[in-house]
Amino acid sequence: GRTAALRARMEERLLAARFRYINQQLYTSSSREAAQLFRDDPEAFQIYHRGFTQQVERWPENPVERIVRALRRRPSSLVVADFGCGDCKLAKSIKNRVHSFDLVPLSPQVTVCDMAKVPLADESVDVAVFCLALMGTNLQEILEEANRVLKPRGTLMVAEVASRFEDMRAFMSAMAQLGFKSVSKDLSSAFFHLLEFSKTGSPRGRPVPGLRLRPCLYKRR
Repeated sequence: GRTAALRARMEERLLAARFRYINQQLYTSSSREAAQLFRDDPEAFQIYHRGFTQQVERWPENPVERIVRALRRRPSSLVVADFGCGDCKLAKSIKNRVHSFDLVPLSPQVTVCDMAKVPLADESVDVAVFCLALMGTNLQEILEEANRVLKPRGTLMVAEVASRFEDMRAFMSAMAQLGFKSVSKDLSSAFFHLLEFSKTGSPRGRPVPGLRLRPCLYKRR
């Protein structure tokens, strides 16, 4: 029994170390490189998702639950695109039609793709969601893709780790240049910020200064 317990602890530490490594790769590479990482090593996504879930479970509230409540107050006829959907909790929790995108299919509902190139027609969805999913070094490409698929005056909902925002004013200004007007900001949680935008037009100019988020890296515990 003691040997089994020791082996279990060692395996847990190895998994935790691998999670931290994969997490770092996702924040310091492009979405295309992340997609290639998981094509080369499909098991890596399972390890990442397990570690990510354990981190979020330590929070008082999962931000996807806030997004679910917000969407339930809106018409179920709205079409939603969930960028970085994970295990499709959003699609399973609302009556709307939800296009669920991620790098690996944890559920049959997931469409596997690069978040900067999703298989949707222009102006075909009413709501685009990024719940703890604004990762990678090509954020501008990813958000421009969200703009492309959103209908005029469509809604963009972003939930992101609070510590990633180094300059909120600069970030909001950058979002305006990408064609998104701020509708609301909920900064009340110490763990995550919840931002809502409305699409006002196409992105203006490249590159967009101020569109910077710190990598969310975890220390060894």
